[in-house]
Amino acid sequence: MENFDFIAIGDTTTDAFIKIKQASVYKDGGGEEKLCVENGAKIPYESVTVVPAVGNSPNAAVAARRLGLHSALVTNIGDDVYGKEDLETLKKNGVDTRFVKVHTGKPSNYHFVLWFHAERTILIKHTEYSYELPDIGKPKWIYLSSLGENSLEYHHKISGFLKKNPDIKLAFQPGTFQIKLGYEELKELYEMSELFFCNKEEARIILKTAEEDAAKLAEMMRERGPKIAVITNGPNGAYAANGSATWHIPMYPDPAPPVDRTGAGDAFASTVTSYTALGMSIDEALLRGPINSMSVVQYVGAQEGLLSREKLEALLKEAPREYRAEKIG
Repeated sequence: MENFDFIAIGDTTTDAFIKIKQASVYKDGGGEEKLCVENGAKIPYESVTVVPAVGNSPNAAVAARRLGLHSALVTNIGDDVYGKEDLETLKKNGVDTRFVKVHTGKPSNYHFVLWFHAERTILIKHTEYSYELPDIGKPKWIYLSSLGENSLEYHHKISGFLKKNPDIKLAFQPGTFQIKLGYEELKELYEMSELFFCNKEEARIILKTAEEDAAKLAEMMRERGPKIAVITNGPNGAYAANGSATWHIPMYPDPAPPVDRTGAGDAFASTVTSYTALGMSIDEALLRGPINSMSVVQYVGAQEGLLSREKLEALLKEAPREYRAEKIG
């Protein structure tokens, strides 16, 4: 068994991007934006773009591979046409697929993305697979992200594996259902995380707080166990707390208006993890994350814009003077 640099664990899906124009956005009483279409009407759409083999963890595995790491993916797919396309796409991207389990008679995950301007609203459904952790050897890093609602026991198996192999570092980027499970259910994984990623809104849910300051949220999250907690805050950049310092990194300037923001968070988190795995300090790794996010949002889907290390470093050299990781605490 060869030992990988980076193994991502999480669900895989196909995203069908349905581009719509006849819709509107309004804010409810709580300030949340709502996508609105006319109920009962026939709503014309402009186009459909189908993107296979995506999801938080597949996106991370592809990003790590393009940045030069030997990466693999632990995931579940069905034996349908979508599953076959997922497998072929992962292989084309250089991700090792030996840990991909194909379930006979089960459908592969397929999500519908309502694409309005640069934003997306995703209709999701996770097939209930029987989750099993294969023999993955001793990778340098495990990157854990989105799994289905029936995966609680699987999380405990992963934490048990990490306890037995304390040299393996964990990056944890919880998905929708993992956030829903709550901190206490997944406490061991939070405490074993070398790196932890979520956005400001997710942090408030996990921490059960009304705190609005993203820098404070990063420190509050770090106190829950992760060695380094990173909180993203949309156009306001991201914050990382490691106990001795808190860092802020702004967005890397977009060369053009974003086409689609799907996968921007995955690109950021997996890039920071990959550069940390390559031996960089957190402030140096933080500099690279927003560059991959910037590139991803210039394309439809979460993977087409992912950069090679050479292209990313070239863009970093072209960064404006004010683009830097700033120590704020």
